[in-house]
Amino acid sequence: MFSSIGLFKHIDCPEHPHCSLLNCIFAHRSVSEVAPATVSLSEGRLGEADIDQNGPRKRRRLTLPVTASREIPPPARGVQTKAVENGPASLNESSTSPKPEITSLPAKTVQVSLNPKMIKNPPAAHGVRIQLITMIHEQMVRLNEEVQDSSQNVLRLSPQELIIGALEEEESIAKQNPAVYLNIIKLRITKLKKMKLAEWKEERLKQIAKRAPVELVARTESTPKIIETGLSSSQEIAFLSKLLAKQVDLARHGYVPYALSDEEIAQARLGVEAAQGWEQCDRCKTRFQVFPGRREEDGALTSGGTCTYHPAKPRRPQAKDKADKGHKEAIYACCNETVAESAGCTQATTHVFKISEPKRLALIMPFKETPPKELTPGPNTAVCLDCEMGYTTLGLELIRLTATAWPNGEDLLDVLVRPLGEVLDLNSRFSGVWPKDYANALSYECISVDEEKPSKGSEQRLRIVESPTIGRDLLFEHLTPETPLIGHALDNDLNATRIIHPSIVDTVLLFPHPLGLPLRFGLKALMKKHLDRDVQMGGDQGHDSKEDARAAGDLVIFKVSEMWKTMKRDGWTERNTEFFPPLPGGAGAPI
Repeated sequence: MFSSIGLFKHIDCPEHPHCSLLNCIFAHRSVSEVAPATVSLSEGRLGEADIDQNGPRKRRRLTLPVTASREIPPPARGVQTKAVENGPASLNESSTSPKPEITSLPAKTVQVSLNPKMIKNPPAAHGVRIQLITMIHEQMVRLNEEVQDSSQNVLRLSPQELIIGALEEEESIAKQNPAVYLNIIKLRITKLKKMKLAEWKEERLKQIAKRAPVELVARTESTPKIIETGLSSSQEIAFLSKLLAKQVDLARHGYVPYALSDEEIAQARLGVEAAQGWEQCDRCKTRFQVFPGRREEDGALTSGGTCTYHPAKPRRPQAKDKADKGHKEAIYACCNETVAESAGCTQATTHVFKISEPKRLALIMPFKETPPKELTPGPNTAVCLDCEMGYTTLGLELIRLTATAWPNGEDLLDVLVRPLGEVLDLNSRFSGVWPKDYANALSYECISVDEEKPSKGSEQRLRIVESPTIGRDLLFEHLTPETPLIGHALDNDLNATRIIHPSIVDTVLLFPHPLGLPLRFGLKALMKKHLDRDVQMGGDQGHDSKEDARAAGDLVIFKVSEMWKTMKRDGWTERNTEFFPPLPGGAGAPI
């Protein structure tokens, strides 16, 4: 028959000493061979009293004889001990001895070697993969050792991180491109061999940005990216004439290019009276009634109770690979729930609404064209504009107005605006304007002539003007019809201020979405794509209109720089504030 391999030789036979089997698989030992005592720590029963020796006992568990000379440490605090029945009595008196505190053992770090990870269908032999991983690792070690600056220690990798990085990079190529695995990985090794320190740092920053908080990346960047146009400030302002939006296209993009007639406004008034205050909620799409001036019976501003909605827009998740072509439900970024499953994850005390129709906007506050230069002469500059809006009983109204000079970014105007209707929701999550800002604001009229102008980037206490018309008049002090007005989605800002301006430089139009309207790139996405800069990082604290205005101005500087580089390659020249195209036989004529 088969011979025993002795797996149960350390366990005493339950029938001993009366076992009748010739070749029993269990141990047959005399009492003297059994270990005098074994001590086991009870896991998960801290703080209990010692076992009563006179009480019922569980079946004893015998262990192998102790052969090592290592001393048994005293039991930890609160951990009871069990003794073998025939063991010495001294072991049962451990309750009178001092009990040391429990100390947690340090976690063992798993050491990783340069051994390729197992995948279902490897694109090459195991030995080939090891050789390629080793070559990637050697180049990564070389580049990592060149990072000597102590201020950039965050960019340095530990030996284990270098090994893991090489393994992950090889695994990614093997899984995503198995057909051309050797070609791609050889190109990667060649690129690493030729890579300079600056390229390696840039690559490491991108890796950190994916895994670490944004603040960590910000600490490694000494200064923001500086955009050089090769032009003076006056030449940059003159160059904006090539970026102005065409007036014939403005209405298609949501602008109001001309003043509305009295007949159109009268028609809007009739419609509002017929609606009797019924509107559709801008957030949950529920029909509700609004009462400007409050309802007489109970002083309510709206009907319909609370509003349950999603603060983020639904988006369809991207496919993981080309083979993933199944239908995917749109999900909300705020709660990761699908459109079909969730009615909302956020609750507000009231419903809100927004007016987009120009004649209804003009009914509340008439549109006004920028006054001509003779009435309000202004400096030779361009102006960046950004507005914040909040919900009132008259729709989405202006609550903060900010203007900065371009291209230097100096402050021109930054005020809170008291809306015409009663406030329903300041939309603080996006506007960045909170009730405390209104409570602490001083009147704009209280500014003394000798008051020092706040420096760029300094904290300041916002002033407040009593109506949107006053804020608009303050903005007109810095504008003429010829002044280029810069911003992102300026149609929203100009409709909120009811301004008709002919000289528009809108970053939405300068950087159009490839799929066309109504799709638009957001300001945050454009800044990250073109300038590698993060804006609107306030989270639930909302946006900063001054930051957004300057960000739009920086995007325009970037556009000027790119366009002028192309024009210079084509032979264009500049003289003072005029630009000359390439013409055969001469310098050309100004345009």
